[in-house]
Amino acid sequence: MTRQRLQKLIASAGLCSRRHAEQWLLDGRVTVDGSPAQLGDQADPDSQIIQVDGRQLALPAQRRVLLLNKPIGVISSCHDPQGRTTVLQLLPRAHRQGLHPVGRLDADSRGALLLTDAGALTLALTHPRYDHEKTYRVRVRGRPHASVLEQWRRGIFLDGRLTRPATVRRLAQEGASSVLEVVLQEGRNRQIRRVAQSLGHPVLDLQRTAIAHVQLGDLEEGCWRELPKRQWEPLLVGGASRSKPPRPCD
Repeated sequence: MTRQRLQKLIASAGLCSRRHAEQWLLDGRVTVDGSPAQLGDQADPDSQIIQVDGRQLALPAQRRVLLLNKPIGVISSCHDPQGRTTVLQLLPRAHRQGLHPVGRLDADSRGALLLTDAGALTLALTHPRYDHEKTYRVRVRGRPHASVLEQWRRGIFLDGRLTRPATVRRLAQEGASSVLEVVLQEGRNRQIRRVAQSLGHPVLDLQRTAIAHVQLGDLEEGCWRELPKRQWEPLLVGGASRSKPPRPCD
């Protein structure tokens, strides 16, 4: 293998995005042949020893991408200091090595979540310059008026910034609640819940049903399946929500 920039190699190993790897270099967490590496340095992993936090960098020959149907109460994280169940604990131990969740799905929500060791995919789905859509099935209290749904589509102010335009349509009326389909091209912290609350229709249930063209389909809750490369590789062109790339899982 020819010499490449260290941040690219670290991202290729599935540890984080290139931007995050640059910060690791600045923090002194990366060494090459035992010497601290600097931002802008290059190395050849075939002939040099590259370490992050004292652990040798491994470049897997084939990337892994799993689609998980996350249940409510499970944390979208590698580890949880409070001892709650994490998404990785839903996998057999032998399948967990190197994987991390792509983006977040809060503990109170369920549905489609990707797990991968491909840093490039994490970047494509979490960097704000990309525009992959994520689709949600949302049950809210009450029956939102057409004007309320239109306001949701146009955007409302959260934390001093207008949310990006969204696709919102009513799917069904179930007693005192309504089922909506919401399609976003961004993913601020608990965005759907906060928007629905501010519009007077709190969320009762939230399920992510698709990430771009990857559909949850009939995958049972708590179960997962591995995606073939032909299914996830198109996600590398264009991406989605504003989310800090996660740290790797051991």
